[in-house]
Amino acid sequence: MSLLEKQPNSSSEFEVDSNHNLQQDAHLDSKIRTLRFLDAGRAAATLLALLMGLAVLGTTGHALQAYNTSRFDASSGGAAWLSMWPNNSAFDVKPTVALVVGAALVVLANIIALTSHHRFVRAKLSVAHTPLTFSAPFVGLVAAIVAIILFYVANRSATADTLLSWSCRWRHLTTASPAPQFASLCKASHAGVDLAILLIPVEFIAFVLAGVELKLQRYTAAYTNARKTPSPMLS
Repeated sequence: MSLLEKQPNSSSEFEVDSNHNLQQDAHLDSKIRTLRFLDAGRAAATLLALLMGLAVLGTTGHALQAYNTSRFDASSGGAAWLSMWPNNSAFDVKPTVALVVGAALVVLANIIALTSHHRFVRAKLSVAHTPLTFSAPFVGLVAAIVAIILFYVANRSATADTLLSWSCRWRHLTTASPAPQFASLCKASHAGVDLAILLIPVEFIAFVLAGVELKLQRYTAAYTNARKTPSPMLS
């Protein structure tokens, strides 16, 4: 009778353990689904930031190249229209340079972030996600913010014109090639600034998603390793 009495207890303990394991599996599956969702969202935000960074680099780089080409041609002489650019003391090109450098850093950081995403997206959960996926969007965010700050600080000068202010002031002036087309330079400069401003929230979203993903991945890895470790009660 004593053996028959123990059998129901053993069966009930087994059922409790099985239900507990199923609950643990459901918890782990939920974390994995959330991790995949965060990873996909971060990749999308990173790709968007990369495309926007390339657009900023292309527009501002085009405007800066047009100015440098005509300015260097001015030193060789022989073209009357070259005097349409102000002299160095009344012209500040640093705001545009700041946007170009900032956009280049954003592009580089997001390329690294996308490379790390492709590299670790299928990694085992027991291996923590590289901090590179967190640091890369942080660098891109800082680069975008610093570029905009430097642009507006330099653009507030009351004594010197910038490439944006000068080209937009003379945007209605029609010039013959190869003279600079101020209307296109004005549009390119404005587009670069607007895209750089919009780039900040995109980089912030990628940065936040990367941080949450990194934290959740470390938790999931620790949780998985804890489940693989035998319990002292069972040994």
